[in-house]
Amino acid sequence: MLETFLLFFSILLIACIVSSKVSDRFGVPSLVVFLAVGMLAGSDGLLGLAFDNRQIAQDVGTIALIFILYAGGLDTNLKSIRPVMVNGIILATLGVVLTAGMIAVLVKYLLGLDWLEALLFGSIISSTDAAAVFAILGAKEISLRNNIRPLLELESGSNDPMAIFLTVTILQIISIATIPSVPDVALTLVKQFLLGGLMGYMFGVALPGLFNRLRLEYWGLYPVFSMAWVMLLYVLAGKVGGNGFLAVYIAGMFINKKEFAHKKNLIGFHDGIAWTMQIVIFLTLGLLVNPSQLPAVALAGAVVAFWIMFVARPMGVFLSLLLSRYNVKEKIFISWVGLRGVVPIVLATYPFGANLPNSE
Repeated sequence: MLETFLLFFSILLIACIVSSKVSDRFGVPSLVVFLAVGMLAGSDGLLGLAFDNRQIAQDVGTIALIFILYAGGLDTNLKSIRPVMVNGIILATLGVVLTAGMIAVLVKYLLGLDWLEALLFGSIISSTDAAAVFAILGAKEISLRNNIRPLLELESGSNDPMAIFLTVTILQIISIATIPSVPDVALTLVKQFLLGGLMGYMFGVALPGLFNRLRLEYWGLYPVFSMAWVMLLYVLAGKVGGNGFLAVYIAGMFINKKEFAHKKNLIGFHDGIAWTMQIVIFLTLGLLVNPSQLPAVALAGAVVAFWIMFVARPMGVFLSLLLSRYNVKEKIFISWVGLRGVVPIVLATYPFGANLPNSE
């Protein structure tokens, strides 16, 4: 049994990596390729692998997100994002809320959902993905001016916690059938972001100093320590009421700010871990999808996709950047560099965990 699992798993990993050449050549996000490989290997695909455990998929997705966001923080240069900090934060918070709201307006009537379910749908697919965005920008060798690249980098790396907060909050409202007051929701949001940010800052500032003092005998122990450190941060941030995902992203940014032993090797290691996690989660979620079920929802899915591209995301960006110095063309470009990634697919498993009637 173990040998069979390892055989299929290794073949799928190699297939994902080799097929990523499609991304390099045609500018197709590699994450889409990974998802397609998982679907082809699933119960309706070539290998016929049966997998329908959504709780395992959700747990795998949560662990993957921790290390993907951490690696994103390590790749973020604080100096480059400082000039766009205000606009980036507005896009990552208000922009997500506006996008989710506009999506909800469509799916309420398109899919016949009630308002809370429609808002849940919108929240799940409201955030963007840095890996998908820069895979295309890198493949097409696009040079960006007026600090657009660091703005997109900051927004993509930091808007996931807002989408997660909205999704979890609406799930709780649906489950307990009680709508909390606006001040209560605002207080919870501020608490999660402040405590998550503070914990991330503390852990991010502390790790370089620890590495420089420890002087471990073997370099291989540094990445092990780093992985344990980020997992500890995620758990502790949640225990004190903060947002663990935001905490690990901010920790990565502040770790990158300092010099410490084996820094370059450590960042390279976590980049590899992030790619591994993305492949694993997209394979896992691809196995959950039965291609035979897709034709029934293809038209609605296409309508939602076009609505995001031409209405929801642009309105979120234009309203969020109303007071910025970006011109109309730049705002349109920022709007369309809003590709969905791993987070919406992971969040799509959350309604199953809550046993909602319309989860499927």
